[in-house]
Amino acid sequence: MARQSVSVIATVYNEGTAIARLLDSLAAQSRLPDEVVICDGGSADDTVAIVRSYGDRLPNLRVIVEPEANISRGRNLAIGAANGPVIAATDAGVRLDPAWLKRLVVPFEDGRNAAAVAGFFLPDAHGVFETAMATTVLPLTDEIDPDKFLPSSRSVAFRKDVWEQAGGYPEWLDYCEDLLFDFAVNAQQPDKPTAFAWAPDALVYFRPRSSLTAFAKQYYRYARGDGKADLWRKRHAIRYAIYFVALPALLGHAFWGFFARWLGWAGLLIGLIVYCLRPWQRLAKVGGHLSPLEWLQAAALVPVIRAVGDGAKMAGYPVGLRWRKKRRGEGVKG
Repeated sequence: MARQSVSVIATVYNEGTAIARLLDSLAAQSRLPDEVVICDGGSADDTVAIVRSYGDRLPNLRVIVEPEANISRGRNLAIGAANGPVIAATDAGVRLDPAWLKRLVVPFEDGRNAAAVAGFFLPDAHGVFETAMATTVLPLTDEIDPDKFLPSSRSVAFRKDVWEQAGGYPEWLDYCEDLLFDFAVNAQQPDKPTAFAWAPDALVYFRPRSSLTAFAKQYYRYARGDGKADLWRKRHAIRYAIYFVALPALLGHAFWGFFARWLGWAGLLIGLIVYCLRPWQRLAKVGGHLSPLEWLQAAALVPVIRAVGDGAKMAGYPVGLRWRKKRRGEGVKG
């Protein structure tokens, strides 16, 4: 097994209250990186000072400060400055499993000559609401098809030359940028289902959103990014059809139908079960730390969280489409 030099990169912005979580777990890795490069987007708090204070605990730590850099720009700057042939990317606000890096780089060193590696992420949920949030929006490992999985850049690694050939992360895009990067990496090996080797035990843990307001903002931005990047047209069309056609039709029949109104109510009940079944199944697996009453509370929160998320997506997607149309009208590609 040939050991590769690995650079860990991350972007940060006003993470003073949370950045120690990442840095402590990075310093505690069973395999330390050969260097750490962090790009700060112009934080107004003490983020940069905190990061630099880890200089004696993290090998070859460098901090780049680039005011107003978005996530893509920050990642590209950090990767460009990195010396290692292998890049491992993660995000601020997460906690790394002690064996995260060791497991993430195995496919580069065991003879497979991987182009990229997809790690995984699990929720570090505290309390009823965050548990409900995690089970509603995050898949479990056994739900993943490795041949179709598009990894988040909170747990991913790739060769630096692969990043170069992909054109880097798309700096014109503020959200969903890691999906476009994944597509560009996969395009380099069109004869394979995916260019990413699967490392499900290379885990990072992160806190789900702790309020509906924060969650709505997050999903609005995700959907706006979908619109900007012209992603998932069919998924968004189905969502609009459900909320603006199927749901009003069922409600109308249940309340004002001329015959068998129970069919409308039955349709609503079946729809609710289908809508929430997967999150409830996840809750049954991971909600063992909750009391029976808390479990029921979490289960009741699932349809609320789903509805808020869908509403945020339906609001954000057309905003992104309008941005894209305007950009194309100005003759700008991307």
